[in-house]
Amino acid sequence: MALKANPIWVYAKTPHFHVGVPDLGSRPRVFALDFRGLNKWEYCCVGVSAQTPQRAISPVEDEKPTHGVESSGAIQRLSDMELTGFHKDLNLLPKPLSATELSSPSCDGSKVRVAYQGIPGAYSESAARKAYPKCETVPCEQFEAAFKAVELWLVDKAVLPIENSVGGSIHRNYDLLLRHRLHIVGEVQLVINHCLLGLPGVRKEELIRVLSHPQALAQCEMTLSNLGMVRVSTDDTAGAAQVIYLNGERDTGAVASAEAAQIYGLDILSEKIQDDDDNITRFLILAREPIIAGTDRPYKTSIVFTLEEGPGMLFKALAVFALRDINLTKIESRPQRKRPLRIVDDSNKGSAKYFDYLFYIDFEASMAEERAQLALGHLQEFARFIRVLGCYPMDTIL
Repeated sequence: MALKANPIWVYAKTPHFHVGVPDLGSRPRVFALDFRGLNKWEYCCVGVSAQTPQRAISPVEDEKPTHGVESSGAIQRLSDMELTGFHKDLNLLPKPLSATELSSPSCDGSKVRVAYQGIPGAYSESAARKAYPKCETVPCEQFEAAFKAVELWLVDKAVLPIENSVGGSIHRNYDLLLRHRLHIVGEVQLVINHCLLGLPGVRKEELIRVLSHPQALAQCEMTLSNLGMVRVSTDDTAGAAQVIYLNGERDTGAVASAEAAQIYGLDILSEKIQDDDDNITRFLILAREPIIAGTDRPYKTSIVFTLEEGPGMLFKALAVFALRDINLTKIESRPQRKRPLRIVDDSNKGSAKYFDYLFYIDFEASMAEERAQLALGHLQEFARFIRVLGCYPMDTIL
C-alpha cells in the first residue's frame, strides 16, 4: 500500500509533534519536505502513515479538530435532474446534511461534489455552481456539516461564505477554519440580488410580513421599511421561500434569490431590493489537499497567527510584510474561544485582563517566493503560533 503524506503549513513556538517526530524542545522548528526548492514554510509532512493519517497536535486549543462523528441515515439525492424548475414534490430535492448525520453517498464519480450551507436555491449554491458549473451540489444544514463532509470524503469541495461587502465577516467560518484541517484552494465572489417573493397572483401591497435571513433583512432595511412590512428571521433565504410555498400564506413574502423563486414556484414581486447595489459576498473554496504553490503567476496566501504580549507587537507583525512590499488584502481578529483572557501582572498597577486574539491575514504573494518565506520567518520572532490556511493562484478568484 502506498504511503500517503498529509501536508500542512504550521509553525509553533513550542511544538507538540507527538507522531513519530522526536521532541526538539522549545527551539522553533519547521518539519518540511523540499517542494520545488523551498526551504521554509512549505508543506510540512508529519505523521506519514499507510492507513490513518496522523496530524500534528497544535498548541492552539481552538484548532483541535472534531472527532467522533456518527454516521446514520442516507443522503437523498436528486437523480438526473437539474434544479432549474419548480418542483411540486419537494421530497425530490436533496435533503441537507447535518453535522451529526453524515453517511456515504452512492456516487459514480462523474461529477465534482460540492457542499454548501443551506437548501436548494441558497446563494451559497449559486456560488458553488459558479465555481464548478457541472458540479453536483450537496446541501448541508450547518457550516460545520460542510467542513465535515469534506473531511469524511463525502464531497470533494466545500464553498462557504467568509465575508459580505455590506454585512461584514462571517465569524463562524473563521473559527471553523482553525478548528478543521481543510485548505483554501480558491475564492468565489458572488453579486447578491435580493428579490421580494410571494405566492402566485399576490401583489406586494398585500404583504404584511416578510421572512428571510437576518442579514438579508438588514440589507433590505429601507425597502422593507417603506413597504411597512413586519420582518421575521429564518435560518436562510431559500428556507424562507420554502416556508412561503409550504404554508401558502398570501400575506407573507420572502427575501431570497430569483433561483429560489423558480424552485419553489413563487412570483418575483420586486428585484434588487437591497439598499446597496454593490452587495457582494466572498466565498472560500475548501479542499482536503492544498495547492502546491508556484511562482509562475500571482498567488494569494491566507494565514492565522497569535502574538506574544508586548507593546507594538501587531505593528511589528504587519511591518514584516510592508518591508518586503507584500500587499495585505484582509485582516481579521478573533478572540481565542478557549482562553479569551490574558492576565498581565504589573507590580505597580496590579493585574489586568486582556483579550487574547487570533489574527487572520490575506496577502498577495506565493509561499514559493523568497519574500513570503522571509516575511513569515521574521513574523516568528513575535508570534506564538502561525498556520498557513491556503495558498492559491489569484486568477482562480471567480
